[in-house]
Amino acid sequence: MAELELKNINKQFGKVTVIPELSLDVADGEFVVLVGPSGCGKSTLLRMIAGLEEISGGEMLLDGQLANDLPPQRRDISMVFQSYALFPHMSARKNITFGPRIRGEGRDRIQERTKRAASILNLDAYLDRAPGQLSGGQRQRVAMGRSIVRDPKVFLFDEPLSNLDAKLRIAMRTEIKALHQKLGTTTVYVTHDQIEAMTMADRIVVMQGGRIEQVGAPLDLYDRPVNKFVAGFIGSPAMSFLPARYKAEGSGKAVFESGAELALGTIAAEDDQKVSIGIRPENYRVAPDGALSLRVEVIEPTGPETLVFGTMEGEPIRCVFRDRLEARPGDTLTLHAAPEHVHVFAADSGERLGP
Repeated sequence: MAELELKNINKQFGKVTVIPELSLDVADGEFVVLVGPSGCGKSTLLRMIAGLEEISGGEMLLDGQLANDLPPQRRDISMVFQSYALFPHMSARKNITFGPRIRGEGRDRIQERTKRAASILNLDAYLDRAPGQLSGGQRQRVAMGRSIVRDPKVFLFDEPLSNLDAKLRIAMRTEIKALHQKLGTTTVYVTHDQIEAMTMADRIVVMQGGRIEQVGAPLDLYDRPVNKFVAGFIGSPAMSFLPARYKAEGSGKAVFESGAELALGTIAAEDDQKVSIGIRPENYRVAPDGALSLRVEVIEPTGPETLVFGTMEGEPIRCVFRDRLEARPGDTLTLHAAPEHVHVFAADSGERLGP
């Protein structure tokens, strides 16, 4: 295991800067997830850590030692790719042991590590099968086994579940998290799926345009996003936003174009300032005296929940209710949101204003 430090690193391709100066510390044994939309720089950052992309500037420290110029094979870092990258003509066993064999490690040592990896990943019954005889999840476990036998200081995962179906993704993310709990190896994991990030990470790094927007524990980012981008990215279904003006009279409230008012409490905003009101889908409540009106367009019952899509104050809104609603498309629902569940952002900058 190892501590990983990135100090003001940047990446340029010719005259194009894809990652401006970026700093991040990953503690020994920590599971950190890099998340963001396509093109935000998360995979490029991971490849820089692995040594597959040159660091244009700044410093990368591994256990306090400068690693910028170390070739990939000397960084003691193992990477699991989105494509399994298995040799199709080799058995699962030979794929797992390929690295130790070409490094000339002893036979007994290789067998011991292979047995350990197969036991951890439940691969004992599949070691003699070729990749073509394995399911997608089994192939991904073989790719992970190939990393485990190296016993690296750091594990890197580059969207390893993207090629799996929805049910298998859920099972595999549980297995990867359980694997980390068993091994305790420092891990950096890249995904565009914020559900993976929320369920697996010790800390999440939200990226946009090569920059870090926010770093924190999953529930910290969920409960107190620093800006509108993070608020809209973390959470599924995504947070909805409504334009309003902040009125400081009384305890503070949002006033919408329709004249509807919603209590906010005191926030860091000026009277009559334009704001964006963010409410998570699960925080709406049906209430006869609610201040908000939702024009229902689509209803999606899932069994335990009812998803409702519609418009409110001219904006598309989605709500999640635990109750089985009797509403139909075209109906109007009167809704309420408690002040502690309302997020307020500046309309111009998107920065959080409160509560």
